[in-house]
Amino acid sequence: MSADKISLDSLRIDRDSAPAQRRGWLTPLIFLAVAAVGVGLWFWRQMPRPAEVRTVPVRALNAEQGASRTLLNASGYVEARRAATVSSKVTGKVVEVLIEEGMKVEAGQVLARLDDSNIKESLLIAEAQLESARKVVDETRPNLRFAIAEKKRFTDLVATQAASQSDYNRAETQAQALEATLARQESDVKVAERQVSSWKQQMDDNIIRAPFAGVITTKDSQPGEMISPVSAGGGFTRTGICTIVDMSSLEIEVDVSESYINRVQSGQRVEATLDAYGDWRIPAKVIAIIPAADRQKATVKVRIGFEKLDPRILPDMGVKVAFLSVAEEKSITPQRQFIVPTAAVQKVNGRDVVWVVKDRKVERRAVAVAQVTGDEATLSAGLFDGETVVIQTSQALSDGVKVTVSDSTP
Repeated sequence: MSADKISLDSLRIDRDSAPAQRRGWLTPLIFLAVAAVGVGLWFWRQMPRPAEVRTVPVRALNAEQGASRTLLNASGYVEARRAATVSSKVTGKVVEVLIEEGMKVEAGQVLARLDDSNIKESLLIAEAQLESARKVVDETRPNLRFAIAEKKRFTDLVATQAASQSDYNRAETQAQALEATLARQESDVKVAERQVSSWKQQMDDNIIRAPFAGVITTKDSQPGEMISPVSAGGGFTRTGICTIVDMSSLEIEVDVSESYINRVQSGQRVEATLDAYGDWRIPAKVIAIIPAADRQKATVKVRIGFEKLDPRILPDMGVKVAFLSVAEEKSITPQRQFIVPTAAVQKVNGRDVVWVVKDRKVERRAVAVAQVTGDEATLSAGLFDGETVVIQTSQALSDGVKVTVSDSTP
């Protein structure tokens, strides 16, 4: 073999060895890529995720509310000034009940009827007796007219001596007797009329009517039961058909301790909260302070009237009231106050703070709590109009942490 041929063969590329070299470099490269992806996922999982929070907008008090403060808290019940258990004037058996619970009735509306069959018979007898008495009067009147005419005739005859004085006296006596008889019979007619009127009144007493307009709250009797205006022995006689309440007369009655009654005065503004609707503030005012104290409880009863009634207000509901006082200083501008749920206020290092959400980040804000009423807190400092605060979070918060608002409560 010549030297030139060997030199040319040494310059030729060996293609069979190239794939082996590539496979040698590819395996470490794939391993490094997988390792990089795994490390990246690990770091991504270790990164802090945004906390999921629920927020609520702050509610500002108006100027009048902002200038008010609570002098006294008390509790009581909703009472109706006009409420009655409707019964009958007589004892009888119920034959018809025309009402149900919750029904609205007007004054004079028929509520129920009692059995009046016996009274009807007595009324028919009384009416027959009245008719008989009237016919007797009709029979006596012409006899009286004849007797009066005879008396006049005998008067003329006696004057001409055509008749004796005895005949005149007999005619006069007959006329006077008939006059007395007619007067007695006319009195009998009046008595019969009164008897008819009495039986008609008894018929009407068996019809039970509403004494005033209102709402039926209880239905106490059913057809077939006995009812009486007084309690009867044995426990089988009802004393009422139903209970009717005038919903327009609802008010609040609370007992105020003697020690604090000096803070209450007639016409004072009051904020009422029903136990059934804890987030509903109802404006009211003091109607009257009952001028008597309870010796056992050392309290004084106070009547409070609602400024506007609502169908949600029902008799015997529990209610809490706050007696308010408006600041007297008119020249000083009252400090702006806001209402937030008590769940939004937290204690951090002994201070009251709230978490305010801005641009999807939370900011810890120190606040001043002026008053806590139920599930709401009144803040006198630390918040501004239009801000929202956190009321619930999925994890602990810190200043500047990003958050995700899951649900905003209006």
